[in-house]
Amino acid sequence: MSGNAQNTATKEFDMLTKLSTQPVVAGLSMPAMLNAPGNEKLKSFFLTPVGNKTKLQGKRMAVIAADGFEEIELLGPLWYFRELGAKVDVVAPKYNPAPERYGLTMPEMAKDHIMAIQYLNPVGWIKVDRTADQIKVEDYDAIFIPGGAWNPDNLRFDKDVIRFIQQFNQAGKLVAAICHAPVVLATANILKGRKLTGYWNVHSDLINAGGQLSDEPVVVDGNLITSRHPIDVADFSRAVADWLVKKQ
Repeated sequence: MSGNAQNTATKEFDMLTKLSTQPVVAGLSMPAMLNAPGNEKLKSFFLTPVGNKTKLQGKRMAVIAADGFEEIELLGPLWYFRELGAKVDVVAPKYNPAPERYGLTMPEMAKDHIMAIQYLNPVGWIKVDRTADQIKVEDYDAIFIPGGAWNPDNLRFDKDVIRFIQQFNQAGKLVAAICHAPVVLATANILKGRKLTGYWNVHSDLINAGGQLSDEPVVVDGNLITSRHPIDVADFSRAVADWLVKKQ
């Protein structure tokens, strides 16, 4: 290697070093959360066998999510609703790879899977059943949206997702969202005058969207159900199931 080429390579390496950080990440430990003082109800929710396996029999639900969804906020309600007999589809935006110049690489499975996170740490993938451009309001009785640091932003950008949420809400069907997810409803412009809650970081967004905010584990306002945090998954899931039963 010539001296000039070596100098160029050294400069490039130095710059890449300046643009990079050490890959040490925070995580959300499920055992730690379930066993933490104050979370006894949450632990019981997951470890107590579901009694009535037909409570939601005949109900069709969709969980709408994208890359970066909070794992427990999707898998927890998904498990519970299926245990109660509901048919639940995982719905995601149609796969749309980023332009090559963005430098973003994704595994092949990203075409029909979405990525789960625990707090800020990617932890796995879940298979998508349908994409948002394929679904209709009459296909489902309820939808729920998990939170996550990135998932809501990915959903807010998708026109098919926003249009579907607007139509679903207009039909008076159940729209449920937890943690960061209510900001997706803000983008859909369906929060004006509605009572709701959400993760603390997005409170100002929800207020700016016209929502009447309260800091409670779960808030039910007509066909809208919202919750704040992974620790509220049990209350959130039960509220959704109870709403659907009362509508029967």
